[in-house]
Amino acid sequence: MKFSIIIPTFNRPDEVTELLESLQHQNFRDFEVIIADGSPATAVKEAIEPFLEQLNLIYLYEKGLGISESRNWGVQRASGDYVIFMDSDCIAPPSYLNNIDSFLKKNTAEVFGGPDATHKSFTTIQKAISYAMTSPFTTGGIRGRKKHLGKYQPRSFNMGVLREAFNRVGGFSGLKVSEDIDLSIRLDQAGYRTVFIPEAYVYHKRRSTFYKFYKQTNSFGRGRVDLYMRHGNAIKLVHLLPSLFVLYNIAGILSLLVSMPVFYTYVITILAFSLILFIHSSIKNQSIPVGLMSIAASFVMLAGYGTGMICNFISRVVLKSSRESEKPEITKE
Repeated sequence: MKFSIIIPTFNRPDEVTELLESLQHQNFRDFEVIIADGSPATAVKEAIEPFLEQLNLIYLYEKGLGISESRNWGVQRASGDYVIFMDSDCIAPPSYLNNIDSFLKKNTAEVFGGPDATHKSFTTIQKAISYAMTSPFTTGGIRGRKKHLGKYQPRSFNMGVLREAFNRVGGFSGLKVSEDIDLSIRLDQAGYRTVFIPEAYVYHKRRSTFYKFYKQTNSFGRGRVDLYMRHGNAIKLVHLLPSLFVLYNIAGILSLLVSMPVFYTYVITILAFSLILFIHSSIKNQSIPVGLMSIAASFVMLAGYGTGMICNFISRVVLKSSRESEKPEITKE
């Protein structure tokens, strides 16, 4: 078998149903699907029952199962040459696996990933959040473009690994946040080649409210410091930009107390940045409402990631805490 698609989930039956429906329509058929469920109830199990005869589907269940443990368990049961990790809030276009297979036939790679795209059915806020997470003006484009700031590291919403390579590095290490980047780093350190496949995109819904989005990105910022503590070289300039954004805003607001010209300069720069986000997102999404919402989404993302990174840097580096971050409860709903 060529591919084993591993999907961890926690009480999200509607998302799982939508993802499985998209996998039913794959042009490439040599794959299996492994659902690893940590839900407290049976909603996910009931949701997948209609697909048992339509897909090569394996269902694993353990109440309270963690996300890394879910994925590792899925790999233990996998039979594919490659394991592909997907989040339950993703939708795969019909050509997804076929595009990956075509690429791998022409290129040698043990690790690969693809971008996340915006589906036309997404709400305005989902499209805005997707923009904030992939824009060159917010994340340096490291999640959604072939050319970007920093080195490409696949994320587990859309990440493929040669099963043999995954097992050799020990799988997911148990890190609670940024566990996928930790795996990417260890695979790179082991000498495995990582590639970005532009055609291997998925539609990624992400969070549905700005509050959930803030909590999620805050944990990402905290996780980046945990990666630094484990690997030493996990923080690059692109990862510092949200923290610099937060500090710039604090300094700009405080300048109101000491210098009006400085404060006016701060306001102008923030308005200019907002205008750039609005124009770029409006053109990309062909929607003015999405462009306006993207300003808010981008500020939430930068503030969440930046404050998370600053707070955890103080905790881990300055105060010498050994406690690693955990995923916020909001991500488990």
